[in-house]
Amino acid sequence: MFKKLVSFIKSVYQNYFEIASCLGASLIILLAILMDNILSLQACPMCIMTRYVFGFIALVSFMGVIMKRFLIVHRILIFFGSIAGIAITGKQIYLQNLSPEEIGNLSGGCGMPLNAQIDYFGFFGGIANAYKGGPACAAVNWEFIFNFAEWGFIFFSVFLITSILKVFKS
Repeated sequence: MFKKLVSFIKSVYQNYFEIASCLGASLIILLAILMDNILSLQACPMCIMTRYVFGFIALVSFMGVIMKRFLIVHRILIFFGSIAGIAITGKQIYLQNLSPEEIGNLSGGCGMPLNAQIDYFGFFGGIANAYKGGPACAAVNWEFIFNFAEWGFIFFSVFLITSILKVFKS
């Protein structure tokens, strides 16, 4: 049974990397949206940025399925998207592990929604302000073994490692 599962995973990885990446990233976004609605959670700006990066990976992977000619470019874009995701989730994990006094001293960009920050500060200014973090981004609202940011970090690491392996095998 275990050998069949490993064989299946290897087959998917070797032949259907882009499809698996697209479906995986899309399902993560869908799950996060469903959990927000079912559990009445409010996603902080860093969580929203994480979803956008998963969306970028899903879109690039879907384009890789359609246009097989530029697979190396798609895999490199997945690599850079994974780096961005690791940076965002890593910063959020750092914020979540601060002491209560340090969290109280944060005056970053988690006070207003991401779209409002982008409207007010411009695209890059809004992203930079949201990346600073704040008390809302340091809160852990949900946890199943790991919290949202830690799960995101794990998934982005998997995307990063698999894209590196695929680039070097191409």
